[in-house]
Amino acid sequence: MSTEDIVVSTSCPNCGKDGANNICNKCKQVKYCNAVCKKVHKKKHKKDCEEYQRRAAKLHDDKLFKQPLPAEDCPICFLRLPSLPSGSKYMACCGKTICSGCTYAPVYDNQGNEVDNQKCAFCRTPSPKTEEEFVEREKKRMEKGDAIATHNLGYYYEQGEYGYPQDYTKALELCHRAAELGYAAAYCGIGGFYEFGRGVEVDMKKARYYCELGAIAGDVLARHMLGMEEEKARNMDRALKHHMIAVRDGDNDSLDSIKLMYEDGDATKDDFTKALRLYQEYLGEIKSRQRDEAAAADEENRYY
Repeated sequence: MSTEDIVVSTSCPNCGKDGANNICNKCKQVKYCNAVCKKVHKKKHKKDCEEYQRRAAKLHDDKLFKQPLPAEDCPICFLRLPSLPSGSKYMACCGKTICSGCTYAPVYDNQGNEVDNQKCAFCRTPSPKTEEEFVEREKKRMEKGDAIATHNLGYYYEQGEYGYPQDYTKALELCHRAAELGYAAAYCGIGGFYEFGRGVEVDMKKARYYCELGAIAGDVLARHMLGMEEEKARNMDRALKHHMIAVRDGDNDSLDSIKLMYEDGDATKDDFTKALRLYQEYLGEIKSRQRDEAAAADEENRYY
């Protein structure tokens, strides 16, 4: 019997009675009318159960270890947005995420004169004068179904910031909504609620589940965290796969992890060389003169 033949049926495979609802806890594909029938049919079901679990695990890994699509491009310069938060800025006025180069670049009028650039680089709305004004704009964006604004407000509820009361239930609700709207990082946030028991019971299986959803959706932090978990479990082949995917999406921490794995004999020289090449490809995709100037300016301002 192939796994294609295994389907969830309401008839007990042992006695044939309809209305079976005692499901096999391992394969989740066969239902029995009671625990007695499940035990009696165990030997007959064992081979099919193991085969289905193997196939299900393979399908899961095929999805989990697939390289996500690249992050969206900056809507102004059309270059790939950097993976680090410092490389871009979310604009609550229009809901656009703009690279640091375009937010830093000077603005000129039609006669070539530099003008006030304290406006959104995309929609030209004046920058908010206070944090309260910025948060109010995010609230309006959330009401329009903006995923990032929804996630940010969830974070404010989680932390009790910007006048919002600390409310884990509301925070988790908003994180779920943001994830449904397509914000990959929200999945990692949901995982954190279950990992640390914020408003819910600690559940490491759920924490892992949401972290995997985040990684599949393209969240680099979630991907790196999965790699680190596999390292702790000494599943080095799986750890390497996760870190390699994260490196291709610009995660320097995963590059460092692969370097340490190489030094410890858990990865080959070819693995480390490939990781360096993938990281250089990423840097080439996000590089621009304006972004370099913005990064240099931020570095200089650190000392003043």
